[in-house]
Amino acid sequence: MTDIEKTADPADTPPAGAEAIKAIPVRHYGRYVTAVIAIALLVAIIYAFGQGKINWHAVPDYFFDDRILTGVYKTLLLTVLSMLIGILGGIGLAVMRLSKNPVTSSIAWFYIWFFRGTPVLVQLFLWFNLGLVFEYINLGPIYKNYWSDFMTPLLTALLGLGLNEAAYMAEICRAGLLAVDEGQTEAAHALGMSHGKTLRRIVIPQAMRVIVPPTGNEVINMLKTTSLVAAVQYPELFRYAQDIGQNSGAPVEMYFLAAAWYLIMTSILSVGQYYIERYYARGSSRSLPPTPWQKVRAHLTTFSSRKVTAA
Repeated sequence: MTDIEKTADPADTPPAGAEAIKAIPVRHYGRYVTAVIAIALLVAIIYAFGQGKINWHAVPDYFFDDRILTGVYKTLLLTVLSMLIGILGGIGLAVMRLSKNPVTSSIAWFYIWFFRGTPVLVQLFLWFNLGLVFEYINLGPIYKNYWSDFMTPLLTALLGLGLNEAAYMAEICRAGLLAVDEGQTEAAHALGMSHGKTLRRIVIPQAMRVIVPPTGNEVINMLKTTSLVAAVQYPELFRYAQDIGQNSGAPVEMYFLAAAWYLIMTSILSVGQYYIERYYARGSSRSLPPTPWQKVRAHLTTFSSRKVTAA
């Protein structure tokens, strides 16, 4: 056999003196029009606020006031405790909902149906005003006291927010548990693991990839929802800002101040959520996406290298 030499096709070779094709990018004029309209609307909103009689100096004057800082601390404390109740309750309800026992499954379903179907503010007022129909709380030899002394504003806030959050966390945890392949559970049972050990060591660690992202959103939402507890006399950031605004004659300015603090806290929580999601995504993707700081460093390195090449 003889080797057949491959020769270049004359049609594939460009003729002598031919110029390379220049790619001309398509101009998207709609983007420019949209950008101009958006900038015009932003300028109009800023101009409208500038015309109002707003004492902007009051915001920095009270930004680090002791009462405001106390409100920030109580808001964060209430967020952490309510989410702790919600997460623990949600895990228990999710396990009950997935149980083959019809009694426990029905109880979990009814709980989720009730607390997800009623507003948080209504639940807060319900807990706060139960003293009108219950004079005492009597738990037998364990505890007995007047309902008004037992149901403090803090306990009202924790019950109203935490029990409501448990209903939402139950559905999030249930979705995460169902996302794990059943073969994992069957293999663990074949090795002799109990149901509880299988959940702790096999199912829950894998379900965290599905549970963590919506849980981070729930934490941020809980931080903002804490402002509702001002209606049940619990002093937190919004309540302190409201009181300062009424006493200083600058209520609108104090609302802007409270909004600024909420933005700061939610932004910090968003950064924490990003890195937690990145941590749990290690086993699901071959290469993790770069962090914002890594992107900035990459752009700075590229810019400096271009500058050196140009020089």
